[in-house]
Amino acid sequence: MPPSEPVIALLYTTFPKPTETFLQREVVALRARGAKLRLYSMWGGGGTFRGIPVARFNKWRLLTLLWLIPYEGWRRPQVLRQLLHGLATRRAPSWLNFWENMLGAGFACIYARSFRRDPPTLVHAAWGGAPATAAWILWRIDGHRYSAAAHAYDLFEHGGDWWLRDKLEHAAFIHTSTEMGRSALLTRGLAADRIVCIRRGLDRLPAVQPLRASRSPLQLVAVARLVAKKGLDQQLRIYAALRSAGVPFAARICGDGPLRAELERLAGRLGVAADVTFTGHLPQHEIWSQLAWADVLLHTGVIAPSGDRDGLPNVIPEAMAIGTLVVTSPTAGTTEAVADGKNGLVVPVEDPAAWVAALRRLSADDVLAERLRGAARAWVEENFDAHRNAGRLLEHFHQAIAAPGPGAAAQPPGPQAEPKPAG
Repeated sequence: MPPSEPVIALLYTTFPKPTETFLQREVVALRARGAKLRLYSMWGGGGTFRGIPVARFNKWRLLTLLWLIPYEGWRRPQVLRQLLHGLATRRAPSWLNFWENMLGAGFACIYARSFRRDPPTLVHAAWGGAPATAAWILWRIDGHRYSAAAHAYDLFEHGGDWWLRDKLEHAAFIHTSTEMGRSALLTRGLAADRIVCIRRGLDRLPAVQPLRASRSPLQLVAVARLVAKKGLDQQLRIYAALRSAGVPFAARICGDGPLRAELERLAGRLGVAADVTFTGHLPQHEIWSQLAWADVLLHTGVIAPSGDRDGLPNVIPEAMAIGTLVVTSPTAGTTEAVADGKNGLVVPVEDPAAWVAALRRLSADDVLAERLRGAARAWVEENFDAHRNAGRLLEHFHQAIAAPGPGAAAQPPGPQAEPKPAG
């Protein structure tokens, strides 16, 4: 690779992470297009990924902040003033978000010297939390060009990330993977021409499984973390309604999380424990096996009490790709992929009877099922190709490098600049 090839530093919260295979596919696709990458993981992860070293942030290095903060504060006093002003005048939406931002700030302070010695051409934050904080502060103290991503968790959990607008308003561009995310960023006053919606994708498309000639009992699957926003308590009530209606079925819920014990108890109370298997966490190749087994993927997403919600869960396009029928709630970004009656079915999560009717249709109507499956696969081929979408992302990286604008200026605000009032 020629020496002048741009170097892109990708900042992650955790990388590689078993439940974030979409990020791994993105890295694979970027590499396949010749991108020269440096990977950084701020919490866990590390090692190597497909032969690329993944620098893991050693938390013991946070002790060095005792002298690095005074040093970096002396170099860029306006940055330290802005951060201290923000800490004094606003309240974080949650302790978790507070510490995520502090982790990103600590990373930036500690890695600033190595980024100075061997600067990447562009820093890209894969999330709007700790990675975006790090990218923003690296720009503030040394002028590193940066871009950042913001997705559903960053935008909605407890009202969204604490510093999100501050961090994103100076980014060369902002990547989000749903139109829902784009709309949420616009409502925060961020410039429309710097927000790009680029979906995730599959690095290769699976073969389409044949439609089972007899779909009785119905084979149903859900793939989700066992957390509030997945609406799995409602899904168990749908299974209870199926049982009451005399619709034979077998269901598998693939994933793990803090609500597992509570959901297993609820399955027992509803009388569906014998019909529903909780598989726990499965590796990606096992998820494909579960999708191939299933007639229908159920997604019962809701808005959690914290405000968190899904964007477009990657398992929905994965199911659409392999030929598994999809029934989803209309919450969040799912309907950007699933159009009711065209390539899947969309049913309100609070109406179990409507879910029973929808699942009955899919179990009995071969013509409908094949039409939905064909349209679903076509949507994936058009919209969920990791290589094509990574190519779009790489184009934006190169545009940011070649023509830095206000967000990717070679120089941050000067030493005499006053901190912008927080708000």
